Amino acid sequence: MHPMIQLRNLRRSFGRTRAVDDVSFEVDRGHVFGYIGPNGAGKTTSMRILATLDLPTAGDALVDGFSVVDDPDRVRKRLGFMPDYFGTYPNMDVREYLDFFGRSYGLMGAERQRALKYVMSFTRLDGLADKPIMGLSKGMKQRLCLGRTMIHDPAVMVLDEPAAGLDPRARIQLRDMIGQLAADGKAMLISSHILTELAEMCDRVAIIEQGKLLAVGTVDEIQRGQQPKRTIQLTVLDGATGLGTWLSQRNDVSQIDIRQDVLRFVHEGTIEKDAELLREMVQAGFRIASFGSQAITLEDVFMQVTEGLVQ
Repeated sequence: MHPMIQLRNLRRSFGRTRAVDDVSFEVDRGHVFGYIGPNGAGKTTSMRILATLDLPTAGDALVDGFSVVDDPDRVRKRLGFMPDYFGTYPNMDVREYLDFFGRSYGLMGAERQRALKYVMSFTRLDGLADKPIMGLSKGMKQRLCLGRTMIHDPAVMVLDEPAAGLDPRARIQLRDMIGQLAADGKAMLISSHILTELAEMCDRVAIIEQGKLLAVGTVDEIQRGQQPKRTIQLTVLDGATGLGTWLSQRNDVSQIDIRQDVLRFVHEGTIEKDAELLREMVQAGFRIASFGSQAITLEDVFMQVTEGLVQ
């Protein structure tokens, strides 16, 4: 069982700019892999190479074991690509649009009709089959593009900012669809700026900045390469300002935020260190009414690993 997506020392240069600089990672069957980074980091360029829409300057990318350089036709049969911007033809309805892409992938007769029926049911567009595309909402158009991406039943799906511009309900529904596709055995590579959603649905993530891969793994694995940090929120009676001053003198506390009697800050160390800090605050005379500690989120890890650099 080989990985369904493999990037091997992938590079792509535009003049003196290295949009993708020696990037390597793998995605297994049935996994959702999050690809995150600031604008201009190289995410879309990597995805376009995977989709055989661009060629690498060096290195290679493989889909189901086939090279995007040496076997692009075989890659296209196995991969579905949902770009961040996609064309919709105004003179078509939903069924005609999906049927057009089914024909483009060589689906014929009863096979194409089965694919159309399944895709419209899966994306919940069957009730809108005869609706003109121009009359669809943003969320419905995203579903339509997802349907177009999966019409040929690809083993690998690459989604570039699929939740951009969607309302909360549409994002939840899209997330559920992505989870179901992964449960069906598809390898999913997803880029997004909505890190909280990626953290909920991704098995692993890769963080890229200025074309360079900074970290790969689960949130916990990436965090192990950093100084352990936890977010603490507590309520103190009659002494929030004083406690804030007391905390600011410690080297293991940062990002102190005080709002009335509630303090929120970042503490370096394990949960055992959090318990020790609580004991010291009580011994110092502060009346702690509530105390909550949690591991840092994917957003916190992203801020730790990246520097906000662009190219």
